[in-house]
Amino acid sequence: MDQRAEISDFLRSRRARVRPQDAGLPDDGRVRRVPGLRRDEVARLANMSVEYYTRLEQGRAGNPSAEVLESLAEALRLDRSERDHLVDLAGRREPRRRGPIAAQRVRPGLLLTLQSLENVPAFILGRRMDVLAQNRLAKAVMVDFEAMPAKLRNVARWSLLDPEARERLIDWEAMARDNVAALRYEAGKHPEDRQLADLVGELMIGCPEFSGWWNDHEVLRRTHGIKRYRHPVVGDLEFAYEALALPDDPDQTMCVYNVEPASKSAEALRLLDSWTAPAAQRS
Repeated sequence: MDQRAEISDFLRSRRARVRPQDAGLPDDGRVRRVPGLRRDEVARLANMSVEYYTRLEQGRAGNPSAEVLESLAEALRLDRSERDHLVDLAGRREPRRRGPIAAQRVRPGLLLTLQSLENVPAFILGRRMDVLAQNRLAKAVMVDFEAMPAKLRNVARWSLLDPEARERLIDWEAMARDNVAALRYEAGKHPEDRQLADLVGELMIGCPEFSGWWNDHEVLRRTHGIKRYRHPVVGDLEFAYEALALPDDPDQTMCVYNVEPASKSAEALRLLDSWTAPAAQRS
């Protein structure tokens, strides 16, 4: 991906989102031809020259310092995911290894941990939101990714292209938007990932909503939140999810879907557990 175009579009989209009054700027009486802040206002808030900010927004500022990026993040009121994304786009992370990207593998011990979580859905995501492993309840609540060809085992692809996902995800649009934002975050971390670029191209063609959401430049680093599913057998399920980054591979995340004890979702999940249990366990 073109990093100069990416940082340019990202900064323009972020300053367009900030209202001058929210940034504490007085009304200067000038007619605003664009929404949000002007370049000179961002420069003033970030304590830098307009010329330097213009070069930053055009991707021509070379390698800005961490202090410059922090000042810019404060001026544009960026959240944690957006700040990390700006650092990635500006090339301030550790140098990336070039060449083919090796396929990801899940450690045997981690697979055992995953399967030991018998009472809640859990799965492991890799780069590009690829599903690397699932336990039994995750397959029942979502879809059995492990039964698909390897190329199709991807949460974003499933949620945006599979018609069943629109029925299974109660808050489909919100969850689909989050997945697009998570892909944007991945693209900032791995601009050299050809498979990610191919996936984005496939989603551009196959999902009518994708192009608009992608061009919004929203980014999301998953940490925790609420997920709501509608299962055809047990009905609605609400989960509090936790996304746990793995220390030995920051590109792998274990996602665990918890339910409130004694809730309707807990009862529905218990029924689903019983319904999907192997015959030997039910007898």
